[in-house]
Amino acid sequence: MKILYAIAITVLLTASALPALAQGGQSAQERVDAAMARARSQGVPVSLLESKMAEGKAKGVPLDRIAAAIEHREASLERAAEAMKGHESITEADLSVGGDAVEAGVSPAVLKAVTDSAPRERRAVAIAALTELVQRGTAPDAALARVRDALKRGPDALAAVGGGHDDHGAARGGEGNGRGPTPGPPANVPAPGGSSQPRKPSTAGGAANPGNGRSGR
Repeated sequence: MKILYAIAITVLLTASALPALAQGGQSAQERVDAAMARARSQGVPVSLLESKMAEGKAKGVPLDRIAAAIEHREASLERAAEAMKGHESITEADLSVGGDAVEAGVSPAVLKAVTDSAPRERRAVAIAALTELVQRGTAPDAALARVRDALKRGPDALAAVGGGHDDHGAARGGEGNGRGPTPGPPANVPAPGGSSQPRKPSTAGGAANPGNGRSGR
């Protein structure tokens, strides 16, 4: 009888715990709501988080993973907003690329410095160029120096830096970080003055293009 009684108690306790477990499944939504509320309190546009949530739902990502992504993005945007504070007319685009920069490993100090250096109309492009360089392995301070120099040269130089080219539009090699040569712009982004279509290797009088099985040799 004691054994049966113990079993009955266990079943009752388990049954009473099921609603709590089901309620715990809603914690992901609560985390999303909390992140949204924090964004509002910190002056971060919730639209930047809502778009990320909509993207996750459209891709069928589980809500708990969406919640984690929203929390992470909110923290990045909050840090970016703090670093960029004091500048007038910080747009959502500025803040969005600022969040990208933080997530790429750019410190608030470097983000503030590039924000200080760039005119308002080129702020987002400058921050995006800085982030691109850091993602390719350039140290943040060195990336900041290159972006500042490009800002002095004009919009074309800034676009070239962000596209993986040097200040004269030539494709750059490695950054000396041991990661191999730095590629040019992504395949869907043509180089300044160039074509978005890949160039065909030359077969006349020169060495065959590495990896090209149709060298004619």
